[in-house]
Amino acid sequence: MLGMTRDRRRPATFAGLRRIIATLRGPDGCPWDKVQTHQSLAPYLLEETHETLEALESADPEKLCEELGDLLFEVLIQAQLAEEAGEFTMRDVIDGVSDKLIRRHPHIFGDAVADTPDAVIEQWDDLKARERAGESALTGIPLSLPALVQAQAIQRRAVRAGFAFESLDEVWQALGEELEELREAQTPQQKQQELGDAIFALVNLARELDLDAEEALRYASRNFTSLFRSMEEIVEERHLDLRQVPADQKLALWEEAKARRA
Repeated sequence: MLGMTRDRRRPATFAGLRRIIATLRGPDGCPWDKVQTHQSLAPYLLEETHETLEALESADPEKLCEELGDLLFEVLIQAQLAEEAGEFTMRDVIDGVSDKLIRRHPHIFGDAVADTPDAVIEQWDDLKARERAGESALTGIPLSLPALVQAQAIQRRAVRAGFAFESLDEVWQALGEELEELREAQTPQQKQQELGDAIFALVNLARELDLDAEEALRYASRNFTSLFRSMEEIVEERHLDLRQVPADQKLALWEEAKARRA
């Protein structure tokens, strides 16, 4: 009967969302949600993070709103699992990040002075260094980060610790040396090592130029994909087999694809 139908709607509040997740994990909850663990949910956390980043790049507010909701769910269900296991509570999570934000913003919540973004970063680094006294400046960088993002994080930490080239010219010179060593590498092992060193040096150049290497490479990949698909359309229109096309004609097709997009 209609009167006996359970109202599945919940208040659109943070507490309401937490109750929904607790219900999904409860005795009469969802069979899938009930068997999840911290580890089994890890891939979804990573996936939702990347989807959120993609929504940011799309500059679509509606999409970003949706993806932030999905990402929030992943955070909350991890907290729910921890609460059930007696590890920590959502209150602990909120208290922890609140304390950290207040502690690392003494220019807002204390008497310190930091009038520029650079001054704030310098102060933040000093506070982190004190908190991690005796630890390496590179402590805490996740090994699971994508390699390019990890390289950027390592270099930022190293520079903030005082290890950096003195000029942009030196950075360019170091990149040139690494590329030359890559050119001269003989064995597969040498080539792999020198390629890694060259990429690492290129990431360092990006940092010196105040560019995000990850975003630059993602842009290049997207641009190549778009151009390649345009070229494929031309090849299909002319009934060509790209594998059989001479090199000079491939270059001409590529330039034509670029012209079509201009």
